[in-house]
Amino acid sequence: MIWPWKRKSRKRMARIVIEGPITGSTRKLVLKALKQVEEREFPALLLRIDSPGGTVGDSQEIYSAIHRVKEKGCHVVASFGNISASGGVYVGVAADKIVANPGTITGSIGVILRGNNLSKLLEKIGISFETVKSGPYKDILSPDKALSAEERALLQELIDSSYDQFVKAVAKGRGLSDEQVRSFADGRVFTGDQALSLGLVDELGDEEDAKKLAAKLADLDEKDVKPVTLGKPKKKILGVIPSGQSFSKLIETATLELTNSGHILWLYRP
Repeated sequence: MIWPWKRKSRKRMARIVIEGPITGSTRKLVLKALKQVEEREFPALLLRIDSPGGTVGDSQEIYSAIHRVKEKGCHVVASFGNISASGGVYVGVAADKIVANPGTITGSIGVILRGNNLSKLLEKIGISFETVKSGPYKDILSPDKALSAEERALLQELIDSSYDQFVKAVAKGRGLSDEQVRSFADGRVFTGDQALSLGLVDELGDEEDAKKLAAKLADLDEKDVKPVTLGKPKKKILGVIPSGQSFSKLIETATLELTNSGHILWLYRP
């Protein structure tokens, strides 16, 4: 699609917000917004991240799309909000610069995979599964049985592979060696202040400071530029009801937990 206001966009800044767990729905919204940034030739993008992370594939697709936007000449600055952990960090390191609040919760660089072993509960209530499978590991992480030593070893290899991908992305994005990243990439979380000393972020500041930095990188007037927010999610009914927002987040968290049981996640779970 050819945007009729393309030239005007060349003097403006785009803004995309990644809020809450990174899932398939997040990916769709963000990729669509990044495509608009590319087509409208915005010279700068302010990427606001307030997320504990999420699914691996969705985080990687957003990361790759940010790099495509940068290749087109767009300067990207990430602003970490209350929390930008795990997959939120992975997405953030694709930016040219990262600005975090001193008290931002970040880090949690690592991988988690959880399944539910309900075998004892099922036994108590008299339920058993009959399984026919093509190979010994086809029902790995099935809720009706505990993991065997062999299954645990296979899953650990899977986790290690995903972890290596995470470490390399952080090292590349932050100009650090793999060894430097591994020294703090053990799942721990940091404040923004601690992240600065580790080289995980570039500056301490709020979203306004991040906006000024993006304007500076793109040679825009930081006083006059007003970011254009793209990819706004549709408001849910619960979001406009008093106390509904908290309930909506509770449902979102529970849904993520249930639907992604047995999935590899880059997610901070406090």
